[in-house]
Amino acid sequence: MALTEINDSTFSSEINGGMVLVDCWAEWCGPCRMVSPVLEELSSEMNDILKIKKLNVDDNQDTAQKLNIQSLPTLLLFKDGQLVDKIIGALPKAQIKSFIERHK
Repeated sequence: MALTEINDSTFSSEINGGMVLVDCWAEWCGPCRMVSPVLEELSSEMNDILKIKKLNVDDNQDTAQKLNIQSLPTLLLFKDGQLVDKIIGALPKAQIKSFIERHK
């Protein structure tokens, strides 16, 4: 299941409503490419409680700056439009899943 790309203009509408995980990534980032298939699996497994979106920080620098993204990949977890938590780095699937489940 391909993850939805979001951008500067759609960001605020895409993070509203329920739980949304935003993957902040860039084309040149090796660890970002490692996390992507894991997020696609989690998107299928957890689609009843979570939406996963991708934000290319090179193409959407306004949003990346507002969110103070300094390392990639950064995973931001929003609940009803509010940032509730974040993790940084290419983490294993089990770790990302438990990060999400802490906020159910």
